[in-house]
Amino acid sequence: MNINATLIGQIITFAIFVWFCMKFVWPHLLGAMQEREKKIADGLDAANRAERDLELAQEKAVSQLRESKEKAAEIIEQANKRANQIIDEAKETARAEGDRLVAAAQAEVEQEVNRAKEVLRKQVSELAVAGATKILGKSVDASAHADLLNQLTEEL
Repeated sequence: MNINATLIGQIITFAIFVWFCMKFVWPHLLGAMQEREKKIADGLDAANRAERDLELAQEKAVSQLRESKEKAAEIIEQANKRANQIIDEAKETARAEGDRLVAAAQAEVEQEVNRAKEVLRKQVSELAVAGATKILGKSVDASAHADLLNQLTEEL
């Protein structure tokens, strides 16, 4: 065999093979590669967007956490103020109630003193009448001398 004829046959066969590949196989390979390239680019874009979204979400979470802590501190401060206010109101109420009880007790003591004075006045007037009866030697009518007894009671 002749090497030239074989070489020319191989060149022609290779050229037909290249033409066939460029006509039928190459477009499918390029389409698949372009599709794959597009998918990779879309995936990278999605990853970048997800990364940015994650950063934004983290920043938002941090700011919300900070706001929540501030609100919690504010609520605690308001609760403490309200607790102090309630304690002060309770102290004031207790003080007023104590003052009222002391005033009522003083009024009751005063009434008891007045009652005791009245009882003592009656007893003194009865003793005075009894003493006068013994001194005079006759009976003194308490109802007849009521005015005198009242004057005597008032003087005592």
